[in-house]
Amino acid sequence: MNLQRLEVVEAILRHDLNVSRAAASLRQSQPGVSKHLQLLEAELGFQIFQRRGKRLIGLTEPGREVHRIAIRMLRDRDAMTAIGSNFRSATSGNLTVATTHTQARYALPQVVKMFRQEYPRVHLHLHQATPAQAAEEVASGLADLALASQSLEKHDDLVVLPCYSWNRIVIAPLGHPILQEESLSLAQIAEYPLITYAASFTGHSQMTAAFAAQGLRPEIVLSAMDADIIKTYVGLGLGVGLVASMAFDANLDHHLGSVDVADLFPRSTTGVAIHRSAYLPDFAYSFIEKVAPHLTRSAVDEAVDAPFRVPS
Repeated sequence: MNLQRLEVVEAILRHDLNVSRAAASLRQSQPGVSKHLQLLEAELGFQIFQRRGKRLIGLTEPGREVHRIAIRMLRDRDAMTAIGSNFRSATSGNLTVATTHTQARYALPQVVKMFRQEYPRVHLHLHQATPAQAAEEVASGLADLALASQSLEKHDDLVVLPCYSWNRIVIAPLGHPILQEESLSLAQIAEYPLITYAASFTGHSQMTAAFAAQGLRPEIVLSAMDADIIKTYVGLGLGVGLVASMAFDANLDHHLGSVDVADLFPRSTTGVAIHRSAYLPDFAYSFIEKVAPHLTRSAVDEAVDAPFRVPS
């Protein structure tokens, strides 16, 4: 099997079925890419792509299986190349981490600082993404690690390791009546317009489930991906905010006050996702351990090497 032809399939899909853009990314001519695809389909004996005239419009059913296997084979090839690179230089290279704004802004600064001090020759890329996008980036090979609090488990090819847990606080402008309460109930919070994370982010489903369990439907007047945006609009008096506790700093957010509501919601867990077939250089293990000290190299390897069982 010619891996170059599998690269063509992966590139076409990565560029939304646009053969011209796929060819440009591979530094090949469009006719050359089309020829590779024709030869691969002839070798397999079936079409990988559905067509409308000369246009590719999607994968066939067997084409989806070819794509899944192609990604695994190309990843394995890249892993073997990475082994050599790591052997030659364990202190330089690239590490791409897909993560949410909350993690990048509040959980990772000290981790990144320590990592840069230890590995000054490693180029660290932080890709800001939704949890689902972060998981997809690792699954597709665009990122080495994903760090998020939900959606990571939806990919069978990913191993997800728990890093740390956290809970929520209510924030409001100083002087707001809700800040006068020593402890809050969900009903009291629901009396006010609420500003919180978008549905695809940071424990939103856990929050709505907690309210629903008590028959409450708070008025969410604004949702955002970014805790700083939430704090901005809370500061303007548009509502009270519900954010991760890590996203509040009394010294920096001096115009706001907070109330701990950890007893009202289940704790959320931030996890790191790794592809099962990925090869991690030494510095990737070091980054993970700086995020979560209990995730030593042996702990990570044990989890990745554990037998995979397809959920029933």
